[in-house]
Amino acid sequence: MLPHLGVLRELYPELNPENYERMLHQMIPNNYAQVGVFIRGKCIAVSGYWLGTKLWCGPYLELDNVIVSKEARGTGAGKLIQHYLEEKAKQLNCNIMALDAYTSNFKAHRFYYNQGYAPRGFHFIKILDEKGLT
Repeated sequence: MLPHLGVLRELYPELNPENYERMLHQMIPNNYAQVGVFIRGKCIAVSGYWLGTKLWCGPYLELDNVIVSKEARGTGAGKLIQHYLEEKAKQLNCNIMALDAYTSNFKAHRFYYNQGYAPRGFHFIKILDEKGLT
């Protein structure tokens, strides 16, 4: 997953290799994985995803940071990731797929509406350590 850092830095420019590796070591044992789209060996899109179970929905797959590099936008890479993860969720008997999108990211909203997603509630957060946010 470390080679995908270049694509991730388009969304998180301050993310350095040491912090990314440290986070991966914390996340992977907790059902985190990634999928990428490659052209001629170069990663052009990446998405993390989480597998879990919640009382209200049972098994679920949550997309995390779907990022398509600027030069690859409009190529269908995002749809390819979405389709792959939807098939994976079905194979794993997940009841739902979920994701968070910033309220100001209207392009993402349009994309996810077109993929069959709909908002079902609010994702509330309480910031405990501002410095810890990327």
